[in-house]
Amino acid sequence: MMQAVNPLLVRKYNQPLPRYTSYPTVPVWKEKIAVEEWKQIFTKKFSEQNHINGISLYIHLPFCESLCTYCGCNKKITTNHSVEEEYLLAIEKEWNLYRQLMKQTPVIRELHLGGGTPTFFSPKNLERLIGFITKNSIIHPRHEFSIEGHPNNTTTEHLEKLHKLGFQRISYGVQDNDAKVQRVINRIQPVENVRLATEEARLIGFTSVNYDLIYGLPFQTLESIERTINQVIELKPDRIAFYSYAHVPWTSKAQRLFDENDLPDAETKIQLYLKGKELLTKAGYEDIGMDH
Repeated sequence: MMQAVNPLLVRKYNQPLPRYTSYPTVPVWKEKIAVEEWKQIFTKKFSEQNHINGISLYIHLPFCESLCTYCGCNKKITTNHSVEEEYLLAIEKEWNLYRQLMKQTPVIRELHLGGGTPTFFSPKNLERLIGFITKNSIIHPRHEFSIEGHPNNTTTEHLEKLHKLGFQRISYGVQDNDAKVQRVINRIQPVENVRLATEEARLIGFTSVNYDLIYGLPFQTLESIERTINQVIELKPDRIAFYSYAHVPWTSKAQRLFDENDLPDAETKIQLYLKGKELLTKAGYEDIGMDH
């Protein structure tokens, strides 16, 4: 049964507010720390964390071959794969700068490759990247390596290479299975592609296959999101990030490519969320809190 929603709360919180992918949130960041002071803080915090739990690394790989119009991430659209070499050289240079400040061998507990589309990079170049980062580092015995994958371009070779490198978790950007929604957000990926990518990852040995789903996209309805979520439930992903579409066309130009009138209104959007939560909870998923 759908829950009643207080319209005053819907209007109050239906705003483009900061997400908690980092804390403090980006709008309150200040550039008031001198470089030398920052270096001292980095070395101190690294030593404390490395000694106790090991460190967590996020590496951003921004390239995509096509533009998803909903996306507000830091991205670069290109089909020219020669950019891989230049970008890897830049990451290697940056990592060497961090290593100079670490003063001790890093213990890598978590490593996540995000994007963009990390599987834009060839399996060979992903191997080079991970090899460079883990060289002369200690891999924590309970480490977790994860990557974001696109169902359309994550190949068997990608999965086999990543698993060999110690990756256990992959997150596929499903977003929505409805054909009309996929067309307007320019992300055409048949359900069959998602199914095959999921099955192959599990067959190769990945222990966690996760999906991203978005509510609040253009042309979404209660009926369409129910179909999408029921299809997702059939594929039994281990974890689902079900999050709100953030419409920020003043910072993300791609979002100007569709008509704002096609977006669900505030009341419909909250009902999309509640419908998704109801279906997922009924299917046995546990709501563990905000993702992003």
